[in-house]
Amino acid sequence: MSAPRVTGVIQAGGRSTRMGGEPKAMLELGGKRIIERVVDAVGAVLDDLLVVTNTPERYAFLGLPMVADAFPDGGALGGIYSGVRAAGGEAAFTVACDMPFLHPAIVRMLVERAGEGDVVIPRTGGQLETMHAVYGRRCLGPMEARLRAGQLKIAGFFSDVRVVELDAATVARYRAPEVAFMNVNTPEDLARARVLVAELD
Repeated sequence: MSAPRVTGVIQAGGRSTRMGGEPKAMLELGGKRIIERVVDAVGAVLDDLLVVTNTPERYAFLGLPMVADAFPDGGALGGIYSGVRAAGGEAAFTVACDMPFLHPAIVRMLVERAGEGDVVIPRTGGQLETMHAVYGRRCLGPMEARLRAGQLKIAGFFSDVRVVELDAATVARYRAPEVAFMNVNTPEDLARARVLVAELD
């Protein structure tokens, strides 16, 4: 069986309320906007990228295709659904736009296993990294059913599909999971990221 084609999907639909309304993705870190760091890491592995956003004018400078959220009140699950539906490939590697320390080797590891399950996802510290995972097209039906029912927990549909988990030790071969999956949600996160970027760059 040939490996499924995977599209990289960057989720940029959040409201950034914890950052006082300034889009997290546009914050600068080590001379680059966070979303540019995300694009660089995913683009090192995948040629086919798109952005899910309801404010396309904000991200036009990236020069990437953009799609609107099909379920604007569907939270992160709605964004994932929209990205998988719009993806040119059979699966979508979906990642949040506020994760500045993505590691291309971890992205590649997930993408290479895309044919093994409908969801390929890291688990670290007992938590599934739902915003750093591969979702196949077979997830669309179960996702849509939950979105229409107002059940917005991302992992809520996992019982209906085949899920392959990567453990923290596998991830840690390339980068500490708490760094690789770090989100910049608050001013404190940003301060921590500014220390880390000096060490990692």
